[in-house]
Amino acid sequence: MRIDHTAAIITGGASGLGEATARHFRDMGAEVTLLDRDAERGAQVAEEIGAGFAETDVTDEASVASAITQARDSMGRITVAVNCAGIAPAEKTLGRDGPHNLEGFKRTIDINLVGSFNVARLAAAEIARNDPAPDGTRGAIIHTASIAAFEAQKGQTAYGASKGGIVGLLMPMARDLVREGIRVMAIAPGIFGTPMLRGLPQDVQDQLAQDVTFPKRLGDPAEYAALARFIVECDYLNGEVIRLDGALRLQ
Repeated sequence: MRIDHTAAIITGGASGLGEATARHFRDMGAEVTLLDRDAERGAQVAEEIGAGFAETDVTDEASVASAITQARDSMGRITVAVNCAGIAPAEKTLGRDGPHNLEGFKRTIDINLVGSFNVARLAAAEIARNDPAPDGTRGAIIHTASIAAFEAQKGQTAYGASKGGIVGLLMPMARDLVREGIRVMAIAPGIFGTPMLRGLPQDVQDQLAQDVTFPKRLGDPAEYAALARFIVECDYLNGEVIRLDGALRLQ
């Protein structure tokens, strides 16, 4: 697949990793539609980069179906779906105020895991309509996992479980979509300089950077975007999680 022949939907495209990916894909000549709950910021980013935008709740079947239809009608097809929408709450299983809030746990799983599956399954139905390349490829789905899927820290039970679920669904989804010629991959970022993290005090950011093996800095969302583009263009990548973390192993 060539990035300049790509028509991509990107969830969480209004900020962070999703926005960086949308901007990079557009710079490389891809058609892009952003899916995000933040209508104001999503429309602003879309206008800046010449992309489409659909206000979307990834946990809602009708909302995602409508957004995908809008994206298909606007771009003419969908060849790639990148799942970047997610939340990262912190709460211990048993804290000073009592047991972990159950609704908070469910919400994290619903957005990060169920939402990613919801988008992927509906996007797959559209990607499957494409004419296949000579090797049978019709498109690709890229999920966002996290190194927390493998060694989540305290306070990350909900987040770690949601990202572990992404890793768990990867191979069966890749196998499910063989007939349709759709590859399924995941990126597991480490500590990245997203707006949420950049809002922390500078000394906290510096300490987090020192924990990285090398290079000792936060990840740049543009690096995530570049890897996503490489996955799109490398047709032999399938069914794998790629860590993007500067060799960081969380303690």
